[in-house]
Amino acid sequence: MKLVSTLAGTALALALATPAVAHGVHDHDGKAAPSYGTLTPMDELTKAFGWDFDKAEIKTQKIADGFYVLFGLGGNIAVSVGEDGTLIVDDQSPMLMPKIKAALKEIGSDDVDFVINTHWHFDHADGNLALGKEGSWIVSQSNSRDKMQHDNIVNFGPFAAEQKAYPKHALSDITFDTTMQFHINDQKIDLLHVGPAHTTGDAAVIFRGVNAVHLGDVFNNAGYPFIDSDNGGDLAGMIAFCQAVHDAIDDKTKVIPGHGPVTDRAKLARYIEVLTIIQGRVQALIDDGKSLTEIMAAKPTAEFDAEFQTDELMLSSFLSRAYASLTR
Repeated sequence: MKLVSTLAGTALALALATPAVAHGVHDHDGKAAPSYGTLTPMDELTKAFGWDFDKAEIKTQKIADGFYVLFGLGGNIAVSVGEDGTLIVDDQSPMLMPKIKAALKEIGSDDVDFVINTHWHFDHADGNLALGKEGSWIVSQSNSRDKMQHDNIVNFGPFAAEQKAYPKHALSDITFDTTMQFHINDQKIDLLHVGPAHTTGDAAVIFRGVNAVHLGDVFNNAGYPFIDSDNGGDLAGMIAFCQAVHDAIDDKTKVIPGHGPVTDRAKLARYIEVLTIIQGRVQALIDDGKSLTEIMAAKPTAEFDAEFQTDELMLSSFLSRAYASLTR
């Protein structure tokens, strides 16, 4: 999930709506988890994001014959449609499903046969709640299915939200550990998991026939990434994951980020380069005994902030989650 410029307003709205108190939490294994500040219900979070499901529009971009990307509220949706049926990657929200279905119908799809979740966060997988009831087969990396079965706190740093466990019909029907393949609509589709990155259950989906890849939120083309460090996300792992995907594609590959416009391998390489530089700087400051406050004051990202369209809240979240992953 992304942290965009509107989150400055989001944080203010949440701070006014919800008292900022420290919470001690435990994960489903009973282990103590990090504390967090303002906790808000998920429906209040989406309102603070400015999401209006009634007014939202689904926009469609054609990448190749039988292959599209849908943009709405939440993670980008990749679509393969053809004589074998429809396979999508990520599914946004059940409130948007009628509009998503209408967009799919316009490109020749009546039903969703398979949905691959790049990870378990609400803005990429809540559509499971609708599609699972309709008989779509849901696929994810095995760690994502595990997270879907439990209530989880998603800690952005300045604030946090609780994502409730999914009912049985919205859970993954099919899981994989490191690799998996689909053969559908004349596509060989490779699913790849490298290790903890944005979460512990990320999947990259490589469409070999049309030469495209969906990276979910391991790659954010709309700002600095969110690293869900409280749920096992890892900055070094995010870099390694992106590098593995970079090495598995070529210069003509269309790169679909979790958020932001479709781009190319060169932009992914730049993302890896910048995150690697920032990781080195933050790690050096940690090794010097600097606190998070001191690290933020040192401005280790300053020369990249304009390029990454950052604001104070996005930067606070990114650095705090990077710090948490590097000091874990």
